[in-house]
Amino acid sequence: MQAFKNSQFNIHILRLKPYLCFLFFIPKMDKKTEEFYDRLKGELESSTTWPSAYLFKFIVPTTPTNVEFVHKSFDGLGAVIKTTASKTGKFTSVSIDVMMTDAQQVINKYQEVSVIEGIVSL
Repeated sequence: MQAFKNSQFNIHILRLKPYLCFLFFIPKMDKKTEEFYDRLKGELESSTTWPSAYLFKFIVPTTPTNVEFVHKSFDGLGAVIKTTASKTGKFTSVSIDVMMTDAQQVINKYQEVSVIEGIVSL
C-alpha cells in the first residue's frame, strides 16, 4: 500500500490485483483518536522490547474486499494470518501474528486497516 499525506487527508492506494486498485482519502484523526493512539504507543513502548512478535485481532464484515484488504495490509511482512467466519457468515475474525519493528509500526497498521467500514480492532 502506498501512502501520501496532505494537510487534510492521508491518501492510501491499495492495489489488490493488477487491474483493481482502491484509493482512500482518510481524514486526519480527531483529537480523541489521536490521544488513544498516543496512549497505546506509550503502553507498547513501555511493555515491549522491540522488535517483537505482535498479535493483531480484527473482526470485519464478511466481504472478499474487506478480508483481502487486511491480508494486503500485512503482505510482505511474513505474517501468519488466520481467518474464521462467524456462524452466520456476516463477520470474519482475522488474527495476524507478525514481527513488528517498533510501536509506531503497530500503530500504523491499526490506522491502515481502520478505513474498513465496521471493523473492530481487539
